[in-house]
Amino acid sequence: MITRIRPTTHEDLPEVMKMYDIARDFMRSNGNAIQWVDGYPSAAYITEEIEANHSFICENDKGELVGTFCFIIGDDPTYANIYGGKWLNNGLYGTIHRIASAGKEKGVAEACFRWCFTQCPNIRVDTHRDNRVMQRILEKLGFTYCGIIYVANGTARLAYQRLKEIEKD
Repeated sequence: MITRIRPTTHEDLPEVMKMYDIARDFMRSNGNAIQWVDGYPSAAYITEEIEANHSFICENDKGELVGTFCFIIGDDPTYANIYGGKWLNNGLYGTIHRIASAGKEKGVAEACFRWCFTQCPNIRVDTHRDNRVMQRILEKLGFTYCGIIYVANGTARLAYQRLKEIEKD
């Protein structure tokens, strides 16, 4: 069970990179052979995210590192243009990128999303067309498909958004 989410430290980097290796293998075995290729994300890239305070770690009740992700609140240039649809709103939003699990716990992605909603009630995310596992997670968590965006390398991604409902007293 995920009991803590905290900022990633430089000391966590070797474990984080192992999680990305595990995630790449998982994606390949689930029909997603062309996402996260050529060593992406690199250790240098994740180091930049750590220094920018955008990288986070999930720990279980034993203190083991079981997941990692990137979360940024504010405009994501990749999301400036959307095709074949539109965003649900133009308000301040958080963006989640590169969720990866160590394969030790179930529910890592859901824990990441739930934590992100405690930080910002408006979340956008994108995923590769072949990443059916992530698409199912997004549907389960109530995300709305909004259209297509293009990432820096020019490839298309399916874009989703969800607004957290305001709790009524």
